[in-house]
Amino acid sequence: LNARRGARSTTALPPTAPTTSPAPLTRTGTLSLADAAPSAPAAATIEAFTRAAQRLAPHLHDIGIELTGVAELRQAIAERYCARGLPTEPDEIMVTTGALHAINLILATYARPGDRVLIEQPTYHGAISLIAASGARPVPVSMAEDGWELDAVQAAMRQLAPNLAYLIVDNHNPTGLSLPAAGRERLARIISETRTRTIIDETICDIWLDEPLPPPLASYLESRRDLVITVGSMSKSFWGGLRVGWIRAERSTLAAIAAVRPTIDLGTAIVEQLASADLLRQADTVLPARRDMLRARRQLVSSLLQEQLPDWTASPCHGGMSMWMRLPAPMSSALSAAASRMGLVIPAGPRFGVDGTLERFIRVPFTQPEERLHESVAVLAQAWRSVTGSGTPDAHALVV
Repeated sequence: LNARRGARSTTALPPTAPTTSPAPLTRTGTLSLADAAPSAPAAATIEAFTRAAQRLAPHLHDIGIELTGVAELRQAIAERYCARGLPTEPDEIMVTTGALHAINLILATYARPGDRVLIEQPTYHGAISLIAASGARPVPVSMAEDGWELDAVQAAMRQLAPNLAYLIVDNHNPTGLSLPAAGRERLARIISETRTRTIIDETICDIWLDEPLPPPLASYLESRRDLVITVGSMSKSFWGGLRVGWIRAERSTLAAIAAVRPTIDLGTAIVEQLASADLLRQADTVLPARRDMLRARRQLVSSLLQEQLPDWTASPCHGGMSMWMRLPAPMSSALSAAASRMGLVIPAGPRFGVDGTLERFIRVPFTQPEERLHESVAVLAQAWRSVTGSGTPDAHALVV
């Protein structure tokens, strides 16, 4: 304990570390498994921005503020939905500044402080934070190891009458699972029967790795199509730096959201929208290579985890960008803290749920380049040994 007059006391480690402590490395920077997102397809993205700049001139004669998005991008998004089996017109699309912005607009329109919002557990941590920040209460329905407990979803919607639901049925984050066609049919009936307005997050729908996905959930609703609001994004399919997302919904729903939007923002950047439209038109050329890249990295991380952490169990991962690992003991938060001390940022399992649960799980993304994945898994294994007391500390572990 170091104390100085006129200043608060501080604590510090002894100047000479014990001989069993890891020795610091000279590597600068920090490894990160915090974000499940890849880098951009560089050549295609540069070309898209070049062509976008060439098409910008007509937009310069306007004020550049458009609450629903430029017509070219809305048309491209609508065509993608049509190709996937969900007939869509451009005026059923609102362009947003990313998927989180889209979710925030929906919450601002339809959720009030104290309202219940049904979520899966685990689920995307950003959505949990937005729901809590809006004053609403996230109500979790736990997922089974092999997918959705639709009986539990139905019971929760009937008994709790949530004002909204937020679900990820395509390449679920963090588990990588997808709801089969039969499950989508039943979920659509549940939504219709309970009249629960539901946000379907399709941010990762393009990143299927084993087999193509069924049509979008909204296509399964024969009536009350206004109850499903679909959210999409360029971030996972192409590049997070675009900051372009969208809402696909009935026209009356978009009108309600558009009425609220000026209190939050005044539209999405024009050049990025034009570049996104260009990339969407190239999707069938660009996306297969990205899926191949992610398949290879998934296999690499799976092999590394089996070799270095054989007592961890992976949930089935058929798509997405991360593996949801079950730990032998409920020590996810301790593992995350230990990894951080060794220079690796990785969120603990409870970040993907509510009420401090999920201590037996941790998400391991496989989007980083191969050399970073090798390094990250090695540090993760060392951190696990440090919190469980198994094995001898590695003298080369990083301390920051």
